[in-house]
This record gives sequence, C-alpha cells and structure tokens, in this order.
Amino acid sequence: MSMSLSAIGQTVHSSYTTANAHSHNDYEQAHPFWSAWQNGFGSIEADIFLYDNKLIVAHDRQEMMAGRTLDSLYLNPLQQCILKNKGFVYPDTNRHLQLMLDIKSEAMVTLKGLIEKLNDYPALVSCSSLHIVISGNRPDPSLFTGFPAWIWFDGELKKEYTVEELKKIAMFSDDFARYSKWRGEGELSEEERQELQSMVNKVHREGKKIRFWNAPDTHHSWHTLIDLGVNYINTDHIFELSDFLKNYPGN
Repeated sequence: MSMSLSAIGQTVHSSYTTANAHSHNDYEQAHPFWSAWQNGFGSIEADIFLYDNKLIVAHDRQEMMAGRTLDSLYLNPLQQCILKNKGFVYPDTNRHLQLMLDIKSEAMVTLKGLIEKLNDYPALVSCSSLHIVISGNRPDPSLFTGFPAWIWFDGELKKEYTVEELKKIAMFSDDFARYSKWRGEGELSEEERQELQSMVNKVHREGKKIRFWNAPDTHHSWHTLIDLGVNYINTDHIFELSDFLKNYPGN
C-alpha cells in the first residue's frame, strides 16, 4: 500500500478538522466542488452514470442534465487546482482529497469508461494527494486488484475481504440506519452506541477509515460521531460543518 493511503488509514486524532469532512452528493451544492474545496474538505462525493458514452453527474436518470458532466464539475476544476499548486490538490501540500465516485450505472462498463476518461487527466492520476475511490455499483471484490493503482474502492462493512482485496479498499461506508434509529435528538441508546463503536473499532483495526451515510446531520450528531471516532463526517451542510470543525476544541 502506498504511503499516501497508509496515512488515510490511520485512526483519527482527537482534533478534528475539515480534513474529516465528507461532502455528500456534492453536485447538489450551489457551487459543486468549489465550496468543499475552499473549506478544505477531505472527501467529496459525486454520483455518476455512463450515458451515451459520457460520464454524467446525477442521482438518478431523471436528474441527468445536459452539461452536468464529470469533466465540467470535478475533473477540470481538480486539474486546475493541481496545476496551480504544483502537483497538489491543496496549497497545503499535507492536505489530501478523496474524490468518491458513486457509480449508478453498470459497474464494469462505467469503470472502463471512467478509467479511459481519467487517462486523459495525467495530472490527476499521478497526484499523490488525490485519491479516487469507487462506491455504489462495484465489481466483485475478487476483481479489485486488476484495476489501476490509482483506483481504490469503498468497502462494505458487512462483507468479508481477503488480504489482497483489502489492499484496494481505501475506507468503509455504511448506512447509519442499519445500526441505529437515532435521529440526532437526545442521546444514543447504550446498545446502539456499542454496536456503532464495535464497527468503528473493527475498521480501525484494519488500518482503514469509516463513514456512515444517512446519519443525522446536526451539531449534536457531529459531536456524537466524533466521540465514536468516525473518521469522515457525512454532510449536506458544507458551511455549517466547516464552521463547527474550525471551532472544534483543539483547533
């Protein structure tokens, strides 16, 4: 495993920053990519379809809009930043960015199209501070090792992986509702807290990071997720989470 992804896999320190923030469905923001990037987010997520030989950014087929391509929303802006910062995503060369691409169309065909597209962006695939992670529709884990070194995968908590397959997994994600019905008011029940904590600890023992999607997205829930050691805080509220983390104790 490369040194850059080894760094990603470490357990989070007590001081959280926007490097621990994940912009969920980032393309629905008023300024896709740029709002999260300007706030130093560590992870940005976009849903993609392969349609008519184009990689379209959308949540479902009804949302597919002319001009909303992966190139225009993410690849071109990333290339602009990397060239400006002399090979790094951020001016701070210690900061990394994870671009999570959630595949909504058929896995293998879409991945083939994505790899062909990314080969047109050598500045991206050679960038040590950019990690391209595939979520959503994924090939069978037995095929992971056949993909380029710069393609990584989002692991599923309930699946078992071989040692070789784990080497291609950058992080683990799951639906918060599978473990808890808590919606951010009051406190987690002790039983739910223990189950969530066991999942977090299991992932950390593998040297990986963890994220829960569909988790409550409020100040109180962010505190709770941090207490659990969840590495990436999933949010639709970029500016609110950014302010929260910038004022978090220890920062």
